[in-house]
Amino acid sequence: MTIEKEATVFVVDDDPAIRKSLRWLIESVGLKVETHELASDFLESYSPDSPGCLVLDVRIPGMSGLELQEKLRDRGYDIPVVIVSGYGDVPMAVRAMKAGAVDFLEKPVSDQVLLDYIQKGIERDINNKKNRLENKELMERKKSLTRRELEVMEHVVSGQSSREIAEILNVSFKTIEAHRAKIMKKMKAKSVPKLIQMDLQIKRDV
Repeated sequence: MTIEKEATVFVVDDDPAIRKSLRWLIESVGLKVETHELASDFLESYSPDSPGCLVLDVRIPGMSGLELQEKLRDRGYDIPVVIVSGYGDVPMAVRAMKAGAVDFLEKPVSDQVLLDYIQKGIERDINNKKNRLENKELMERKKSLTRRELEVMEHVVSGQSSREIAEILNVSFKTIEAHRAKIMKKMKAKSVPKLIQMDLQIKRDV
């Protein structure tokens, strides 16, 4: 199993024997583990900065597993969740999956199946964090453009040529070409198709 070493697997289950066995299983493949008896304890201590995956029981005292999942979503935390329960039913599974669970597994679940879903969850979280960082950098680049450069960029990504943009904005062709060069440099775009891709990505995440 090859996963980023800084990832942490969080286990929330009120059964100490299960917490102990899951810790042993997950640590046996070289992953860091943090266990909690109560959902509220995990919620208070969790930081979304580092990648991870949450292995969560449904029926735990106080805040239930599904309630914790929904609170995480309300706070904007998108840590992947693997629901594991001995009392699974269709409505619970539907609710968990709609809230973004990686999967809903019924106890007993084989060690390898659980590890596979944990790996899947961690990889998803790593990719999500990477994408958010890239999107933040793209937005910072776009913010560095002047008002006129932003205006020209909108025309460029719409597929208009420099001559067409010059006519629309009533400026010279050379002026538009100069703006385009600055836009490409500031956005670190090697081609117009790449610039269009960047712009679509920014608008999709705004």
